[in-house]
Amino acid sequence: MANPLSAAAFLAALRAEGVKVVETTGWRTHNRNSKGPWGPVHGVMIHHTVTTGTASTVALCRAGHSALPGPLCHGVIAKDGTVYLVGYGRANHAGSGDGDVLKAVIAEKALPPDNEADTDGNRHFYGFECENLGDGKDPWPDAQVEAIVRASAALVRAHGWGRDGETSVIGHAEWQPGKVDPRGVSMAGVRRRVAERLDHPASWSRGTKPPTTPKPPATKPKPPTDTERIDALEKRVTALEKRK
Repeated sequence: MANPLSAAAFLAALRAEGVKVVETTGWRTHNRNSKGPWGPVHGVMIHHTVTTGTASTVALCRAGHSALPGPLCHGVIAKDGTVYLVGYGRANHAGSGDGDVLKAVIAEKALPPDNEADTDGNRHFYGFECENLGDGKDPWPDAQVEAIVRASAALVRAHGWGRDGETSVIGHAEWQPGKVDPRGVSMAGVRRRVAERLDHPASWSRGTKPPTTPKPPATKPKPPTDTERIDALEKRVTALEKRK
């Protein structure tokens, strides 16, 4: 059973993992907790927004709309890889999904097909909405995908998940029947990269080499003492005398 991180610990985990974070006003207490419990948490869920434009996307995910009040996630991942924190606590992002999928996430086993909507996902998942039209044509910049990986890894690391498998991070399409997000991103690829990060410190970046232990400086030989010089000279004289 995993209790949600405190807002401060959540923020610290993201920053330790190298995520560029922007805090929107009041995000730490903006939630839907009055509508139901939040926790225990078991994983991270990734979405696409079907929007364009960072400012308007962040505003929408914070406030929601008439049919679905905000926050619609905990963080919005912009095209440039910046993560905007818009809420913390229960958020309207996952909806009802497949209880068998949740069991697989908890066990970190391969995900079964999501063919039911019988379990409250808002209670059990951290959620990140990614700025993308979700039409299969809108590109996913490298910086944005890297931010998805780092933000996910930060929470997996903080909770100590990922020891028995890679499925603590899932897409909305893997949770709720009929959903397709995040369309255009390979969740299997994201999970592989999260697992790769967990093999390194949170400060690690791909392409960096582990620090090497510097070799000790070579020591210069000590000059011979006067006694050693005399002994060596006497040996040379003795050797010359023997040759006569």
